[in-house]
Amino acid sequence: MIALNQVSKTVTSGSQPLTILHPLTTEIPAGQFIAIVGPSGSGKSTLLGLIAGLDAPTSGSVVIDGTDITALDEDALAKLRGEKIGFVFQFFHLIPSLTALENVAVPLEIAGAGDATARAAALLEEVGLTGRGHHYPSQLSGGEQQRVALARALANNPPILLADEPTGNLDSANGRHIMDLLRNIHRSRATTLVLVTHDRELAAMADARMVLRDGHVVEYTGVEVVAGRPAGGESGGVR
Repeated sequence: MIALNQVSKTVTSGSQPLTILHPLTTEIPAGQFIAIVGPSGSGKSTLLGLIAGLDAPTSGSVVIDGTDITALDEDALAKLRGEKIGFVFQFFHLIPSLTALENVAVPLEIAGAGDATARAAALLEEVGLTGRGHHYPSQLSGGEQQRVALARALANNPPILLADEPTGNLDSANGRHIMDLLRNIHRSRATTLVLVTHDRELAAMADARMVLRDGHVVEYTGVEVVAGRPAGGESGGVR
């Protein structure tokens, strides 16, 4: 389970504080598929980064499977991410000098898996890339690169999969293919899937949806949320 308790993020813009995400409290049950939706600048990628422990909140706590990750040092955070969280990003982030098979094998080798190559090959087969393992990223289409990235994210069988605009750099056909794969993974592995997207059609595929605008939750479906208001604004929240 993922639990956020009064999580917010404020940065300094020039000489003024800028709140990217206003205080937010919610829980994402284990095995749920939730979509976080909103336009550019709404705070959705910031929220995903806070869930992942890639950024620290200005206030509040983030709890992953009973562990408050805001209290962990970098080494402990890295260990938790390696065991519990897989990432899929818009721009793939593959290592260009490694083949598809080698890219998928990297997290397995870091984890000390003795059968890294065989498991990487099985993961490539799961995402429909049998026979493409020897190709380098530059030899693959965008859709194929994203499938390699997805296979790599699944390498250590994480219970949580975080996807930040995974179809944003793809054409519609490849985007649908990636979404079909994500939905199949969610169902077959009972993975908790958190999808960030600006596309409401993709978001409609999720069990629950949270819509952000200017750092506030403005709409939700299938998830309980308590969203803070700016100082001097309305009290209470969205529930």
